[in-house]
Amino acid sequence: MAVRYRRVYVWEFPVRLYHWVNAACVVALAATGFLIGRPLAISYSSEASQQYWFGTVRFVHFATAYVYFFNFLVRIYWGFVGNQHARWGNFIPLERARWREILDVLQIDVLLVKVRGAISLGHNALAGLVYFLSFLVFLLQAMTGFALYSSMTDSPVPRLFTWVVPLMGGDFAVRQWHHALMWFFVVFAIVHVYLVFYHDYVEGRGTTSSMAGGWKFEREDAIR
Repeated sequence: MAVRYRRVYVWEFPVRLYHWVNAACVVALAATGFLIGRPLAISYSSEASQQYWFGTVRFVHFATAYVYFFNFLVRIYWGFVGNQHARWGNFIPLERARWREILDVLQIDVLLVKVRGAISLGHNALAGLVYFLSFLVFLLQAMTGFALYSSMTDSPVPRLFTWVVPLMGGDFAVRQWHHALMWFFVVFAIVHVYLVFYHDYVEGRGTTSSMAGGWKFEREDAIR
C-alpha cells in the first residue's frame, strides 16, 4: 500500500530568517574572533598607518555582534507569539511525555538501539532542550563579548554589561570564557548539520528544505 503524506507549514518566516541570520553571524564572529585572538603576522612594505586590515576585522566582529544580539532578541519575542512549533514550550521539557521522548531520541540518534519511535513534526524533545541550552550559551557569549567591548566604547548596549568583567574576575577571565564558548559554536554547528542530514535521510520528511520554505511532510497514518 502506498504511503500518503500531507504537507504541513512548520517553520514561520521569522524563525527561518532568525536561523539563517544567526548562522551567518556565527560564521563571521567565529572567523573574526579567532583572528582577533590570534592575529596573523602580515608584513607590508608600507607604513602601519596606511594599513587597516586588523581594524576592519575588529569592525566586522563588533558590527556582526550587534546583528547577532538583536536577532536573538527577536527570536526570544517570537517564542511567545509564534506558532506551536516556535513557542518556548517546545524547548523546555516540563511534561513527562517530553522526557520520555528525550529518552526515545537518545536511543535512536545516539545509542542506535532503536530504528524508529514517535517523530515530532517540529523539534523533537531532545533537540528542543539542546537548543534551549544553546540559547543560554548564545546569551552568555553576547554578554562576555559586550563586556570586553564596553571599555572601548560609549555605545549604550555594551555599557549595559560592564558589571560582567568584575563579576567574572577581570578582562583576562572574560576573554578566556569568550574564546572557549566560540568552540561550543563550532562543535554545535558540526553536530547540528550532521543530524539535519541524518534525519532528512532517515525520515524523508524534508527536514533540510523546511528551513528554506517552512514546509515539512507528515505521514497520514502517523497523525496523532
